[in-house]
Amino acid sequence: MGELGAHVLVIPFPTQGHINPILQFSKRLASKGVKVTIVATTLMSKSLPQLQKAAAASIQVDCISDGYNPDDNFSTVDECLARFNDVVPQTLTQLIVDKHLNSDHPPTVLIYDSVFPWAVDIAKNLGLLSAVFYTQSCSVCAIFYHFTQANLKIPSTHESSFSLDLPPLPALPSLKVTDLPSFIVESTESNPNIFQLVSSQFYSFGKADWIFFNSFDKLEEEVINWVLETKWAVKTIGPTVPSMYLDKKMEDDTEYGLSLFSPSTESCMHWLDSRGKSGSVVYVAFGSLASLGEDQMEEIAQGLKNTNAPFLWVVRASEEGKLPSWFKEETLEKGLVVNWCPQLDVLAHQAVGCFVTHCGWNSTLEALSLGVPMVAIPQWSDQMTNTKYVVDVWKVGVRVKVNNENGFFNRDEIEVCIKQVMEEGDEGNGHKIRQNALKWKKLAIEAVDQGGSSDTNIQEFVSTISLLNTQQGVDLY
Repeated sequence: MGELGAHVLVIPFPTQGHINPILQFSKRLASKGVKVTIVATTLMSKSLPQLQKAAAASIQVDCISDGYNPDDNFSTVDECLARFNDVVPQTLTQLIVDKHLNSDHPPTVLIYDSVFPWAVDIAKNLGLLSAVFYTQSCSVCAIFYHFTQANLKIPSTHESSFSLDLPPLPALPSLKVTDLPSFIVESTESNPNIFQLVSSQFYSFGKADWIFFNSFDKLEEEVINWVLETKWAVKTIGPTVPSMYLDKKMEDDTEYGLSLFSPSTESCMHWLDSRGKSGSVVYVAFGSLASLGEDQMEEIAQGLKNTNAPFLWVVRASEEGKLPSWFKEETLEKGLVVNWCPQLDVLAHQAVGCFVTHCGWNSTLEALSLGVPMVAIPQWSDQMTNTKYVVDVWKVGVRVKVNNENGFFNRDEIEVCIKQVMEEGDEGNGHKIRQNALKWKKLAIEAVDQGGSSDTNIQEFVSTISLLNTQQGVDLY
């Protein structure tokens, strides 16, 4: 390596679920001697102090305009995305040209979120190498790929074939329509621009110099091998969980550092500490975006109460009004309801024995990394596919069944699923689920530890770009 290590620019999609994984990857790169500059956009302006603090001295943060102003009131998500994709390619290019290309330490690679397919062309035009970062599973990407290639046909939503197995796809488990990402099932009907945003990610597959997935080899072995056989240079670099919850090699890496909500850390941890029995608490959280109806909140509330198990339930302030009026008073001795919590600390706590989750990819990876069994209630996007793997492939949880007529679940189903996962003893499905959860925890740690598959992939990337920083014409592969 030369006097100055390699320099990479990193541009995340400005939501918490996208920023945190790519920030964790950036920390891993910085720990191996790479200079990292994260490019934030104005949509992240309120979170910029948090991001700069989380990045610490080892990572620089630059900010560019995405056309967003605090007074803007977009009528739709599509309108916001259209403005973003119109403005950011221009401001990102301007930043790279004006500030970085002629600096004393110019960048070698542009690492970009997969929902920015145009970034690969910017990198190429400016003489940079490119690396695309996927924040969903490799399996979900494979499904989208098959759909965009017309290898996957979706039955009409009125057909009873929703419950039948779809035709098999290479390296993927047997799938039903209810296991597919919601954007595929809904397709262009209800979310045309979001579907276009998600499906456009595969523009990078034939163009980017590196393809990174927030996953690890053993977790998706079959589909990763299939993707490699198609000659795409896929590398797993996850799970992107802070080091102190995994390999413990980076002592200052104790949290993600970016949260859209203020966690009730002290009250949560004190309450968990007061639970006497290990593995007795049911933890319930549906992420930063999912929104349930009042009827569904009541079914969860009644189901939780009926289990008679202690529970910690995260209900965002915007959702709190949907709780049944009787709930908090009648469960005061058993449960704690908070607006937000430090999820990693909660999942790592010995009192927690079950995670009732929407199965977003970040939450799923966290539960796998910390060995916590799951009760899955997927809502939209990739959560249905993640749930399929949680239940049938990794066998670390159960899925709450819904009524086919209205798509809703009921209190009895909630109660049964939680009791199944939490059941005591060394026999039965609950024991098998807990044993599998511990197995995947061990494999997740091995992947990021020194010499593990993800650590090796990161080190090979660092070695290559460090060599390119001092030599010209080095063959990437």
